[in-house]
Amino acid sequence: MPVNLLATPEAELYPVSGVRWGIAEAGIRKAGRKDLSVLLLAEGASVGAVFTQNRFCAAPVQICREHLAKNGGKSLGIRALLINTGNANAGTGTDGLSRAQSSCIALARELNISPEQILPFSTGVIMEPLPHERIAAGLPAALADAQENHWARAAEAIMTTDTVAKAFSSRITLGGAAVTITGISKGAGMIRPNMATMLGFLATDACVAQPLMARLASELAEGSFNRVTVDGDTSTNDSFVVIATNQAKHAPITSLDSADGQTLKAAMLDIARKLAQAIVRDGEGATKFITITVEGGKTGAECRQVAYAIAHSPLVKTAFFASDPNLGRILAAVGYAGISDLDQTKIDLYLDDVLVAKNGGRHEAYVEADGQRVMKQSEITVRVLLGRGTTSDTVWTCDLSYDYVKINADYRS
Repeated sequence: MPVNLLATPEAELYPVSGVRWGIAEAGIRKAGRKDLSVLLLAEGASVGAVFTQNRFCAAPVQICREHLAKNGGKSLGIRALLINTGNANAGTGTDGLSRAQSSCIALARELNISPEQILPFSTGVIMEPLPHERIAAGLPAALADAQENHWARAAEAIMTTDTVAKAFSSRITLGGAAVTITGISKGAGMIRPNMATMLGFLATDACVAQPLMARLASELAEGSFNRVTVDGDTSTNDSFVVIATNQAKHAPITSLDSADGQTLKAAMLDIARKLAQAIVRDGEGATKFITITVEGGKTGAECRQVAYAIAHSPLVKTAFFASDPNLGRILAAVGYAGISDLDQTKIDLYLDDVLVAKNGGRHEAYVEADGQRVMKQSEITVRVLLGRGTTSDTVWTCDLSYDYVKINADYRS
């Protein structure tokens, strides 16, 4: 069961002017599952994206990068996204690239646009040939289904081992005009920053100049999807796309450092964080949602280094699952995080409001009953104070349960 996560009611997901979703069942994955999604963009939309840092990246990731590079100057512009579940089209070599390109060509013919105006995305099993002929056959039904209010349907269609559809929405005002922000994501396992086995699509009708989109996507990802981890595995297919349809009635944003740019970015980051945290809350087999904050570092990088050492430790994660306050495991992870000049005598450790360790040793007032009380909670905050500087950073993770093993042992069956 996901940790304190419910699907957002469809009525609370606001349509974004200039975006339409069409969903179909193409027979790519199990029968009876929607597995093909098409996102249609109005002409003139601005698009930016970030992708996995895994060098064994999937064919669709390679093609997306090429198409974005060619369309970055807006000579044509991205007009559609094509997403399939059930097959990752990764580890498939030149044949996989050909099949992904074939899928783009099929959609381009339906829409009478260039294949380079399409971004393809795939998620599912690695090293299996993409059934591109099924994708092509399913496109007419997906296009006939296209509507502005199909965000909830799209969130369900992109799920793999997810148990809850992940979608959030908000509205703000820019320059006196109403602006809508809506996003969806998927992911539950093979989750680690830079990025994770996740797909994220975040759209707004705000007016944002195309040259800003790469930076906007990067900064939003850095504050959200690059701060979550489930199991420490970086996927081959991670993709996060940010869209501005330029349909809202306010002056165009030409600088993210402007007042409107900062307001929009903050609102979009709020939705991106909710989407990212939803992935952790729905982590495969997760029973606990854990916030790890490292304070008093010299740099943000070393704070994250310590946080991820804790978040990726199987011993720490299994202790959280068992509600076992074996908190020396956390201190051990801090110690092996790789900070060569770390002074253990300056380190404090908190579990929620409970001071566990002071100056590197067990706090004299700490009793295990206090730790046990916190460990039994479904949401827990770990705070580590390094005593080295003034910088802090936060990551979000979950515990590691029996069900994680069961889910991944049975994934292909």
